Amino acid sequence: MAGSRKRKTGRIFLYLFAWLMSMFILYPYIVMFLGSLKDLDTMYRIPGTILPEVWHWENYVNIWKDIPLLTYFKNSLIVATFGTLLCIICAVPGGYALARMQFPGKRGLMMVIIMTQMFSPVVLMVGIYKVMATYGLANSLVGIVLLVGAFNQAFAVWLLSGTFATISKELEEAARIDGCNKFTAMLRVILPLAAPGVVTATVFVFIHGWNEYTLSLILIGDSNLKTINLGIRAFFGYTGTEWWYVFAASLLATLPILCFFRILERHLTGGLTAGGVKG
Repeated sequence: MAGSRKRKTGRIFLYLFAWLMSMFILYPYIVMFLGSLKDLDTMYRIPGTILPEVWHWENYVNIWKDIPLLTYFKNSLIVATFGTLLCIICAVPGGYALARMQFPGKRGLMMVIIMTQMFSPVVLMVGIYKVMATYGLANSLVGIVLLVGAFNQAFAVWLLSGTFATISKELEEAARIDGCNKFTAMLRVILPLAAPGVVTATVFVFIHGWNEYTLSLILIGDSNLKTINLGIRAFFGYTGTEWWYVFAASLLATLPILCFFRILERHLTGGLTAGGVKG
């Protein structure tokens, strides 16, 4: 009886803690949502109010009229999708090689891969711009796609190498006995088993590509090539900021990420756990 009561009390505190943490995480989004429904007077009134006096749902319609939001969404989708595909296509064989092959300097290479995550793109911005300008990629989505794939390569290779290391080598050897070569064994046997890790890497790279801002800010000058993060800057003016439109556009910009994450979330736990195993 006492044990049952203790478990019930612990469960109540666990649910209460989870609810409080959820509210803490969701609080900025709640404020953004309420702010997106305000007008100029309510937004800048002192003292301010949390709830709008008049709920201006038309703000979500007006943002589509003020800026080419659909074009910005399309550009972000192109950058995130193709940048992710490029990164994963290159990271799968790289992670497989680090997990399965033995060669001099392997441990040092793994350390270098991890160390590259310490450098911010801002530090390399001058060199990146010169390289992109030299090859005519300074004002194109192709250049951003290449950079998204390159800057996420280290993380994807590190994660996938840990995933491949958890898969038994005997399965691959059995496939080789059945007539597969190393490439077909990886493609038909190993890669399906590594699907959780591949999905995890895909989700993280896609999110990074969708949220890309710094590289696009430096390299993109054509308004028709701006991503959604750059497009939202149109609501920041010299005389003031239309925060109600900024909040509305920002919330809409998070919806594709939420949908993408919701579809693939069941694969994430296994992928993150496998990626943390030392190969």
